Amino acid sequence: MTSHQVAGLPEFGRCAVFAILNATPDSFSDGGLNLAAAAAIGNGVAALRAGVDVLDVGGESTRPGAARVSVQEELRRVLPVVEGLVDAGGLVSVDTMRAEVVRQCARAGARIVNDVSGGLADPEMLRTVADLQLPYILMHWRGHSVDMGSMASYGDVVREVGAELTARLAAAVDAGIEPDRIVLDPGLGFAKNAEHDWALLRGQRRLQRELGRPLLIGHSRKRFLGALLADDAGVPRPAAERDAATLAVAAVAAERGAWAVRVHAGAAAADAVRAVAAMGEGEAR
Repeated sequence: MTSHQVAGLPEFGRCAVFAILNATPDSFSDGGLNLAAAAAIGNGVAALRAGVDVLDVGGESTRPGAARVSVQEELRRVLPVVEGLVDAGGLVSVDTMRAEVVRQCARAGARIVNDVSGGLADPEMLRTVADLQLPYILMHWRGHSVDMGSMASYGDVVREVGAELTARLAAAVDAGIEPDRIVLDPGLGFAKNAEHDWALLRGQRRLQRELGRPLLIGHSRKRFLGALLADDAGVPRPAAERDAATLAVAAVAAERGAWAVRVHAGAAAADAVRAVAAMGEGEAR
C-alpha cells in the first residue's frame, strides 16, 4: 500500500485536501462562519466544486484554551451538516473526540473519523471505530485544549511525537482497527510551540518513514504561522491573513509525500496539490 492509499477510501492519486468546516462559534480563525447548518452545507458544496476531496465537519473548538461543549450540543451542531453534505454527494469526515458523535454521524453517512485525541479522550472511541470499520485519523495529543500549553515540553520533538504516535497506533490496532485504515497526524499546535511545529514539518519524511503510515498535516492558519509573519512590533499576523503561508506549507508537505493536508481555504490548496502532482509526473531523477 502506498502512502496515498487508505482502506475504505478512494485512491486520490496525490495529496488529498480536507476542507475545514467548523460548526462552532469560537474556532480560532473562522468561528461562526459555519455555525448555521445551511451556511456550512453551502460552503461545503462550494468547496467540493472547487476540487477539495473531503469535508471535515467539527462541532467543538480545539483552539488553545477552549472549553468543552456537551455531547448534545456537539451533535446539534454537526448532524444536520453531515446529513446535508452527504446528501450533496460529499465525502465527509467527522472531527470529534467522542464515540457517540462518531456513531450518530456514521449513521448519517460520515465515512472518516478525525480524532484529535488519538483515542485518549473517550475510552470507547477506538472500539467504536473498529466496530464501524471506518478510516481513522489519529492525532498526537497530550491533553485537552484548556491546559495543553503546559504540556509543550520536549527534548527531541520529532522523536518523542513519533514514539507517542507509535504507542497510540499500537493501541488502535489492539482495539481492532485495521492498520491500513489508520492515518497519523503529528498534531501541530497541540501541546507544541512554534519551534516544535517547524521541527515536525522539517521532520515529515522521517515520521513517514519511521511510523510506516500515511500522514495528515493540519497546519492551516495556526499560531506558528502568525508568529512567522509578525509585524515589526512583534504582533502576530491575524489568523485570516495567514492563507498564503498556509498554502506554501501545504505545497511542500504534498511534495514530501503527505497523504493529506487539512485547510480552511480549500480551493487554493486543491489547486496547489494538483500542481505539485503534475510537477512530479515523469520527473527526471
